[in-house]
Amino acid sequence: MTNLRKAWPLIAILVGAVALKAALLALDAIPFNSDEAVVALMARHILQGERPWFFYGQAYMGSLDAYLVAGAFALLRESVLAVRAAQVFLFVAVLLTGYGAARRITGDHRAARLTMLLLAFPPVLLTLYTTATLGGYGEALLAGNLLLWWGHRLGHEDTDCWGLWLAWGLVAGLGFWAFGLTLVYLVPVALWLLWRISRCKFHASRLLPPASCLLLGFALGSLPWWLGNLGQMDAGVAELLGTAVSSTATAASFWGNVGLRTFSFFLLGLPALWGLRFPWSVEGPPLWLAVPALSLYLGAMAYGLRRRVKPAIRSGHLLLWASCGALFLGFILTPFGGDPSGRYFLPLYLPLFIFTAETLTMLRERVGRWAWGLLGAVLVFNLAGTAQAALTNLPGITTQFEAITQVDHHYDAELIDFLQAHNGARGYANYWVTYPIAFLSGEEIILTPRLPYKADLRYTPRDDRYAPYGESVEQSPTAVYVTTNHPLLDSLLREQLDGLGVSYAETQIGDYHVFYDLACKVSPGDLGLSIRE
Repeated sequence: MTNLRKAWPLIAILVGAVALKAALLALDAIPFNSDEAVVALMARHILQGERPWFFYGQAYMGSLDAYLVAGAFALLRESVLAVRAAQVFLFVAVLLTGYGAARRITGDHRAARLTMLLLAFPPVLLTLYTTATLGGYGEALLAGNLLLWWGHRLGHEDTDCWGLWLAWGLVAGLGFWAFGLTLVYLVPVALWLLWRISRCKFHASRLLPPASCLLLGFALGSLPWWLGNLGQMDAGVAELLGTAVSSTATAASFWGNVGLRTFSFFLLGLPALWGLRFPWSVEGPPLWLAVPALSLYLGAMAYGLRRRVKPAIRSGHLLLWASCGALFLGFILTPFGGDPSGRYFLPLYLPLFIFTAETLTMLRERVGRWAWGLLGAVLVFNLAGTAQAALTNLPGITTQFEAITQVDHHYDAELIDFLQAHNGARGYANYWVTYPIAFLSGEEIILTPRLPYKADLRYTPRDDRYAPYGESVEQSPTAVYVTTNHPLLDSLLREQLDGLGVSYAETQIGDYHVFYDLACKVSPGDLGLSIRE
């Protein structure tokens, strides 16, 4: 009975968190975009016998998420809902391990419960990236929680637990393969463990077994990364360091980019983390509603820095701050810092909420139940922001920062029906059209991403994630063109088709503009569009 009494608050938090996810899915508040569709297509292909090592078209984000989604497909059937169910399952695991890590670091079950509660009903940023999948954020958060939790144990009473060293290494390796973001946990915890061991002055023979277990676990967990990069190790390392997003560099020098990324860290990233703005916009919930939350967060970080605690808790705080520092350095020193959405800030939530929970526990002792009023204000702010974003028809709760890429996917089924009825099973589109339509149509409609979606007509071949689609379109005797939110590109297509003397018809379906019934097949190369990388 005592154990049940202790467990029911955690069960209630889990039920509430899942209910919030279910409500968002029922409202269709989170668009099914192309990055998510690529994961879904990979999962389908895995069930058909393919064995991808990485996210299609990349060499730095592992396919672990696609394998998990494939499992969901096997259990529930192929659907967008099954994709989201896999993410909800991961989120539940993140909540439970977040509780475990917080309980370990704080030594206080009340602070751990509060941490779990804040994780369960967070700002929009965390809700978004634990509901829609971009290929590895849920896995990175789960791995990070375990690395902090188990790493802290290994640095104290469990130094001789060989099995835990093996498990830590295995999680570190899997996290490294799944998403390089795991390094913001892995590197500081590993360095701290080395420092702890060096201070203990163990005999080398005593250190050899745990070190061997850790290395064995890491080798096994990261094996897919090494196998997937055989023959292209330089490319794999380069993508791990951000070459895939190098176009985000906007200054003329390295230090100029560091300055811009530092500015972005504080002026765009932290506001998204705290919920002051939505990840896809500079706008957000009413700022007056944010005053209690922002005051608490800032006070909690100061309290976490200055608080005098026992050595075991101090070392836990050190690990939290070290992971924050690793993320900050990774953000400002690599091209990943050019991303304005705030998604790379997700690992900061556990430290932020642990410090917040400790602060609330302290306030509860000093001012009584008024502390719970402050907690309630924070939760109301988070939920109000989520509701505001969810009830906005467009863009909804989206991963797309640029307005031109925010496609209204409520018209996907209508577009598929139209293309099937007008000999449009093959053709050309942009990245944000191709993959959702392929998945939702059961790959009956194949549109290869050969068209730009940027306002200035920039295009990168990296948009073409899956070569068989291009081959299928090339073999087709007919082709359609589908664009979105791009009047300039539409005008260029008309101009070039008219110049070639090719007749065509066109129609608008929501955000989709379709050129169909072309008199003959014309490829983007035949049109000679001024598309630049």
